[in-house]
Amino acid sequence: MIRTQRLAVGICALLAAFTVGIAFPAGAVADETTADAPKVDLVLDVSGSMRANDIDGKSRMAAAKQAFNEVLDATPEEVQLGIRTLGANYPGDDRKTGCKDTAQLYPVGPLNRTDAKTAVATLSPTGWTPIGPALLKAADDLDGGTGSKRIVLISDGEDTCAPLDPCEVAREIAAKGVGLTIDTLGLVPNTKLRAQLSCIAEATGGTYTSVEHADELTDKVNQLVDRAADPVVTPVATQGADSCSQAPTLKSGLYTDREEFGQERWYRVDVNPGQELRASVSVADDRAVNPDYGVLLRAVTVHQREIVRGEADGNGRTDVVSTGLRYPKAESDDENAPAETVCLQVTNSFSAAAGVKATPGLPLELTVDVVDGPSQASDVASFGLGRGWWLLGALILAGFLAGVLWGWLSRWRVAVWRTN
Repeated sequence: MIRTQRLAVGICALLAAFTVGIAFPAGAVADETTADAPKVDLVLDVSGSMRANDIDGKSRMAAAKQAFNEVLDATPEEVQLGIRTLGANYPGDDRKTGCKDTAQLYPVGPLNRTDAKTAVATLSPTGWTPIGPALLKAADDLDGGTGSKRIVLISDGEDTCAPLDPCEVAREIAAKGVGLTIDTLGLVPNTKLRAQLSCIAEATGGTYTSVEHADELTDKVNQLVDRAADPVVTPVATQGADSCSQAPTLKSGLYTDREEFGQERWYRVDVNPGQELRASVSVADDRAVNPDYGVLLRAVTVHQREIVRGEADGNGRTDVVSTGLRYPKAESDDENAPAETVCLQVTNSFSAAAGVKATPGLPLELTVDVVDGPSQASDVASFGLGRGWWLLGALILAGFLAGVLWGWLSRWRVAVWRTN
């Protein structure tokens, strides 16, 4: 009898251990899947001005609620979505209290559509417009995980809680290199509102959209939520040096950095014989700058001999300046020939307008691609225009023939006129 009991206990223990052994890996897989999930935090302005009835005959708040309900129905299963409000709870006149009025209405995580809709239905336009504090909290809402992160800010008015400038807040978030994008939607065609929301979006590589109809709001929010679910290449934060000798060595990939006004940043790339280096850089003016500016990307040897360069300039009509270069390294008969270290130098000629902060530096995005070198004699990188010479020659010949024909026709018309 005792042996039978011991046998039963042993079998139970074995089954329990087996069950635990299976459960832990499954949990680990679930955790990994959750960590990779894209996250979106919808930040909604619920300040008193949202009572205005100017969107398709209904209030701005009613249009926002309708849009949110439709967006919640259409949100992809893989997206973890949350909702944060600003100005939803404090109706008083105390500015200090009103500027703290931001709360998580629905936590970022797997979406329960019924619970989220119930939470949205309780909203009523109430107080202030603390956009800056709300963005700081929203960034915390999205903390953790390796998937894409996106804040969608919907507002009908400017921030009322200066000196905490929401544009500066967005720059600070971008400077952390967390790969978080802020998109903004304005419900009023107001010049000051557009300027502020555009600045917030541009600081993180997001978009600004002016919305005047309920269906436009629904479509745009849906588009942004769907975009979060698309596979993206997350830039790797790096820090360029003041000289090539101290620069980080980069592999093929997408990198982000910050560059102050007039500063130069250096990076190193190893290129083997028979390979081609392709590099491009974009620098964004995420704050007020003087209208004439430019960006220069140079590839030089470790001995400072220039190999090739790319440059571009702007006059204030664009907020991003980009340029690139290509450098093919010839094949070598020596199979053991070492790689060549190419130094990439990025400089800019942006200058700050009066009162503009120099830090953090301007957002810089660098793409590095080292691929197999060209094998065709017509390759542009190796032989200039390549087959383009044929096109250039054909255009010259066509222009010459057209000129001769036009001259002959003109003389014929003059001769006929004199005869008559």
